[in-house]
Amino acid sequence: MPTRTPLRPPAVPALRAIRRAVGIREAKAPAAALQRDALYRRLLAVADVVSAGFAVWVCVVLLGEDRLGPVTFAALPSVVVASKVIGLYERDELTLQKSTLEEAPALFQLATLYALIFWLLEEVLIDGRLGDSQVLGLWGALFASLLLGRALARRLARGLAPVERCLVMGERAACDRIGLKLTAGGAAKVELAGCVPLDGGPASGVLREPDDFRALVEDVGAQRLIVAPGANDSDAILDAIRMAKAVGLKVSILPRVFEVVGSSVEFDQLEGETVLGIRRFGLSRSSQLIKRAFDCAGAAVALLVLAPALALIALAVRLDSRGPVLFRQTRVGRDGRHFRMTKFRTMVPDADRLKADLRALNETDGLFKIAADPRVTRIGRFLRRTSLDEFPQLINVLRGEMSLVGPRPLVVDEDRQLVGWHRRRLQLTPGMTGQWQVLGSARIPLREMAKIDYLYVANWSLWADVKILLRTVPYVVARRGM
Repeated sequence: MPTRTPLRPPAVPALRAIRRAVGIREAKAPAAALQRDALYRRLLAVADVVSAGFAVWVCVVLLGEDRLGPVTFAALPSVVVASKVIGLYERDELTLQKSTLEEAPALFQLATLYALIFWLLEEVLIDGRLGDSQVLGLWGALFASLLLGRALARRLARGLAPVERCLVMGERAACDRIGLKLTAGGAAKVELAGCVPLDGGPASGVLREPDDFRALVEDVGAQRLIVAPGANDSDAILDAIRMAKAVGLKVSILPRVFEVVGSSVEFDQLEGETVLGIRRFGLSRSSQLIKRAFDCAGAAVALLVLAPALALIALAVRLDSRGPVLFRQTRVGRDGRHFRMTKFRTMVPDADRLKADLRALNETDGLFKIAADPRVTRIGRFLRRTSLDEFPQLINVLRGEMSLVGPRPLVVDEDRQLVGWHRRRLQLTPGMTGQWQVLGSARIPLREMAKIDYLYVANWSLWADVKILLRTVPYVVARRGM
């Protein structure tokens, strides 16, 4: 991947001593970054107002016989004020992946608050009185339209906004890894501008001054700094953030795995000193019961709805090639217990015997993945592209051997490669889908996948499972795992 990696910025005027003495304030962001942020904010504000107008129309006109007045339309922009207070316009400036789904809890609160205020002020806002069904209709329509409207606004903004160029500061291996992820596609519209050492490298010494760093940023056209620290880079991280803010860059930090567990902490105070209380690792008994109930209900409903399609798939597999309809393979489940995972057969019957001959074609570190695997049958290719071969695992879910969402179920040989804290991923039941799926299951190395699974266990919530299930659908439709 060609990247521009200037190691020595051009010379700059000798004003550094004065600037060090007076301190450095955060500079204005690059014009392209300001243009992109403004575009997102304005389109989101328009989407919010349109969503509020649609919800009010459903409530007042469609579900009732009341009339809208000038005051009603004048009050619609108040949803923008409420969104601003909640902080729904600032998050996109901080993130690379600008996801609407992450905002769902806040949008739920916004819809609830807006419906409550509209109901309390009904005598002022409309000509009539609202019934219970109208208030519920307003709340439901606003929540749904906010989700849809903001998703469409972000899609439009991605198409219109300029590409965000990211400068990575860290080790070369980290730069290469982030570069691959930036170019892999997905929802983010970003590209790699270059990579420089964070500390200790031959080029790091010339990037310790803000003017040198400014020259580098202008040369590569960077708008965001991504810091990928090593084990002992605490001071260097602060220096990097200070310089980035001095030239108006946005900053993202790639945390080490145990630092991400900070997302599952409670902030506490000890006589003015901030203390982080880390939650227990794994699920409590009540959380396990909730997750199990969710799995059973979801798997039962899915099997009932998909029963005709599953019968047709079974017939197609039988007619396409000789061998059984279902494929069963030993996988490692919760607490290291082995179980037989069930899928529709997508390969020739003697696929396992041919695996040794194809090992040289393996494309993934730690796992066995070949994009154009010659063992796959004709119907098998279709089933894999659409992930329809995975649906028999719903039976494993009902048996309690798998979950709808969870760590990836590894085969025995892959599981043996994981040692130490990586094995704590086994404290949860493996899932049909998970973070490993929506992040690109076929491209993620085994040890990185183990980290993803560890963090999933450490930060589990039912809402996290729902988000992963919702994200799996467009991921499968886009066939990004192939």
